[in-house]
Amino acid sequence: MASTRARIAIDAMGGDHAPAEIIAGAIRAQAELGVEILLVGDPQQIESHLKQYKSSYKLEIVAAEDVITMEEEPLVSLKRKPKASINVAMNLVKQKRADAVVSAGHSGAAMAAALLRLGRLKGIDRPAIGAVFPTMVAGKPVIILDVGANVDCRPKYLEQFAVMGTVYSQYVLGISEPKVGLLNIGEEDCKGNDLAIRTYQLLQENPRVAFIGNAEGRDVLSGTFDVIVCDGFVGNVLLKFAEAVGDILLQMLREELPQGLRGQLGVGMLKPNLKRLKQRIDHAEHGGGLLLGVAGICIISHGSSQAPSIFNAIRLAKEAIEHQVLERIQSNNFSSLSSSATSSDN
Repeated sequence: MASTRARIAIDAMGGDHAPAEIIAGAIRAQAELGVEILLVGDPQQIESHLKQYKSSYKLEIVAAEDVITMEEEPLVSLKRKPKASINVAMNLVKQKRADAVVSAGHSGAAMAAALLRLGRLKGIDRPAIGAVFPTMVAGKPVIILDVGANVDCRPKYLEQFAVMGTVYSQYVLGISEPKVGLLNIGEEDCKGNDLAIRTYQLLQENPRVAFIGNAEGRDVLSGTFDVIVCDGFVGNVLLKFAEAVGDILLQMLREELPQGLRGQLGVGMLKPNLKRLKQRIDHAEHGGGLLLGVAGICIISHGSSQAPSIFNAIRLAKEAIEHQVLERIQSNNFSSLSSSATSSDN
């Protein structure tokens, strides 16, 4: 890219709170992160919402005529609406006019558009959505993948997820030698279904990942593992459950804090601690998941995302660009992973 600043294409029409909250998050990101923003969507609606902000915020608007709603079937809609906002945003990356895409719209449509417009990285059979979770060890997150892109998986897919997650953990999360785990119902290598047993063997024999064994449900947030792999069905259930737990903890905390003057004094003293707690457990602080394995940076945010989530999704995209996640993943010879697996594993 000619520009030294990251250029992020934002699907301004995607999500439950579009375009108002999407625009608010994008404006904050431009001001605080120093990125260039391309807002993709209905120019009239976008300009109407931009009027409330200072004229110093200059965001490029890229027109898109259609929107893919949550109720629509992804593939059919993408073909029927070539000028939908998510299609236009993906094309900006394909044309090198943007470095990344952020969307809080239809997640299935975003994944399908990324595959159709950008394609997979060489040797990758299936892309995976990686979500970063906090752990009980402060400052030590864990990335879990896949959390929704692939409901059904083969062992070699999970092996590829482990390699991609290791790269992300190393270069974005700063873990020098990420410890990899396989989500399972027991620690023993003989536990689990057929997929888990065969994947265990592949990971154990793979020199590119530091595989330390199965991760049970109680281990996910323990800090023992830096990367945990699973199929998208289980991963998505885990993601939604963890989000609900975070929301419940925050709500319980609000309810249990004392009321009146005593409560105000207590909250005042604990404010820094409460702020850090919220940052650790609130899913809005993480912004969404990175779609790993496609030939472009794509962040899929929650459909309910508001401005803070969009800001953090843009931050996530910026970090992936700056740490050259695509290039580092591609430098791994994934074809050799597939060839090393037996036909039964494929």
